[in-house]
Amino acid sequence: MTIVEQGGGPAPQAAPDLIKETTTQTFVKDVIEESKRQPVLIDFWAEWCGPCRQLTPVLEKAVRAAKGKVKLVKMNIDHHPAIPGQMGIQSIPAVIAFVNGQPADGFMGTVPESQVNAFIDKLTKGMTAPGEPNVAEILQEAEAVLAEGDPAAAAQIYAEVLGFDATNIAALAGLAKCYVTTGAIEQAKQTLAMVPESKRNDAAVKAVQASIDLAEQAQAVGPVTELEQKVAANPLDHQARFDLATALNAIGKRTEATNQLLEIVKRDRKWNDDGARKQLVQFFEAWGGTDEATVEGRKRLSTILFS
Repeated sequence: MTIVEQGGGPAPQAAPDLIKETTTQTFVKDVIEESKRQPVLIDFWAEWCGPCRQLTPVLEKAVRAAKGKVKLVKMNIDHHPAIPGQMGIQSIPAVIAFVNGQPADGFMGTVPESQVNAFIDKLTKGMTAPGEPNVAEILQEAEAVLAEGDPAAAAQIYAEVLGFDATNIAALAGLAKCYVTTGAIEQAKQTLAMVPESKRNDAAVKAVQASIDLAEQAQAVGPVTELEQKVAANPLDHQARFDLATALNAIGKRTEATNQLLEIVKRDRKWNDDGARKQLVQFFEAWGGTDEATVEGRKRLSTILFS
């Protein structure tokens, strides 16, 4: 499902129910049952408790910022002592997180806002707020569409993700990959240039950069048929064989490209400062570690190098 189909913004009815007071009679409904839908924090407090008055606003701010991934329920222990007594609460403020109907985590006393946020982040890791698109699922859909051979449709999905989150690294890399697939190398480079310097070592980003570099090399080496004729005429023409591998990769013939580079490694490992092996490693990076051609190519390369 794409962002457009899901609709944007949190569900309007979610906000009023994020924070509430509970009683002994409503505890099961407000905390136990509600925690089966999303985590619920129960804040045990009392009017005479100064630290409680410091912590509660911090809790409320953090819960609102989570946009429905977690709820806050407050219980005055002076008015309703039975539940905290049963739970062994001996000092306040005390915050207990319920998940799937059971106590899951908690903390005592006042803590800084950063610690409260980290506590909530840990509880809600991987969750999607009500009404927000599930970006991880959308990215998986885009990858599947691209793998099925429809880069234009995949590019549209990646663009939708970027419309929601302009700095999403996976979407930027995915969109650039779509451009590479269609031969739009300049657009791919422009898209990848939007990735911050600190994220350039991301595996997906490095893979697309390798694909761009290989595509640019392929533009300079000439037609496959001419290179095949050169290699046939002189099997020791390693540069022609190297260029042939680059050209074969550019048209999707990964196994054939691997064969040519492995032939150079077998004949002259040191040629061009170990250039054939280095090019093969660049192929693997561009194809991805789980690609069948990468897995098989690495096995064959290891056999040659360590035989």
